[in-house]
Amino acid sequence: MTLPVLIAAAPGRVDAGDTAWMLVATALVLMMTPALGLFYAGLVRGKNTLNTFMMCVAALAVATVMWALVGYSIAFDEGNALIGGLDHAFLRDVGFGPREGTTIPHLLFMAFQATFCIVTVALVSGAVAERMRFGAYLVFAAAWSVLVYAVLAHWAFGGGWLQSLGTLDFAGGVAVEMGSGFSALAAALVVGARKDYGRQALLPHNAVYVLLGAGLLWFGWFGFNGGSGFSTGSSGVLAFTNTLLCPAATLCVWFALDLIRGRQVTAIGAATAIIVGCVLITPAGGYVSPGSALLLGALGALPSYAGIVWRPRTRVDETLDVLAAHGVAGLTGILFVGFFAQELWNGVGDGLLYGNAAQLGWQALAAVATPVYAFVVTFALLRVIGLLMPLRATEREEALGMDVVQHGEEAYATGEGAILISPEDGVRAPVPVADPG
Repeated sequence: MTLPVLIAAAPGRVDAGDTAWMLVATALVLMMTPALGLFYAGLVRGKNTLNTFMMCVAALAVATVMWALVGYSIAFDEGNALIGGLDHAFLRDVGFGPREGTTIPHLLFMAFQATFCIVTVALVSGAVAERMRFGAYLVFAAAWSVLVYAVLAHWAFGGGWLQSLGTLDFAGGVAVEMGSGFSALAAALVVGARKDYGRQALLPHNAVYVLLGAGLLWFGWFGFNGGSGFSTGSSGVLAFTNTLLCPAATLCVWFALDLIRGRQVTAIGAATAIIVGCVLITPAGGYVSPGSALLLGALGALPSYAGIVWRPRTRVDETLDVLAAHGVAGLTGILFVGFFAQELWNGVGDGLLYGNAAQLGWQALAAVATPVYAFVVTFALLRVIGLLMPLRATEREEALGMDVVQHGEEAYATGEGAILISPEDGVRAPVPVADPG
């Protein structure tokens, strides 16, 4: 059997078509961060809507600056097997010429990769929503983007040891998905549970926000995965198509699981299924056939669904289930590549089911090393930050809501008053406003 192949331009020169597509893909991935803010904001209580969204906005600023200063160099400069060098710090020698191995400008390659770092930093905020101080989160975001994300990116697709050994990760199963998921677990443990966790239902306040955010995230994911081929060639087309198929299959299975478990298909469950399906195909997008993408979406729904159902029964208040939706799904996708990668479709190599048992070994290595590194470094980093400043709000501040306490604003104006600072305890609270008439 032979397949029609879209031939990409030869590396070594800038191709206008590839560059145009990558400009679009970069914008699509950047859009994913405010889309994530909308998704996350709908999942929390109304009094924490703005703060949750603002954590994603903060990632747009802090992660971008850190990426330009040192993150990009640590991830993609040659360096050594564990960490990149600093030859590209402050974007030195990152210009209009083609990035090695691609047909797009080096500057555009850097910008595309920056959007991955941004959204990953934002993802981790979901673990500590509704109680982490905004200032502490800014410090954490800056340090985490360099010490965790950039290092994992170097390992998986910046020339580091996982990539050198032969691990296949098409669009970020290591750095983005497992990196954020297992860091989220560490963050939840260090920051601690919300004061009402386990004592009352902490329900999403706006399912429409959640669905809209999920839809925009799926839309952006076509740039996330489709752009990771860095051209208009076959790998990008395959990843683009698989990004349609895999989440659709996850949605179907999620519907069935919801019906079996509670006889109702929930909007929150549907939105979560979209995210899980997109995460599942992220490491596998350009390496597996469309049929395998459908199978991945169906099978991969099971462990993530089980994780989301199980987690509230524990004492771990990982607020928005980043571990199950990203960490577990990313790990599942990485391992799936080890079984179902097919050279017929990817031109790179086969997995276990097509005669290459070694590939599963390299994938399993990534599935062990990444969670360990992400968890340990994030745990230590937050402990250090906690020695320098308080990580979380007081119980009184948490009761008032992080919007008022951290930002002096409310997502939903009630018309009852303005926001001022109380002279007694410094807590922001609504006070009456004189009738303008």
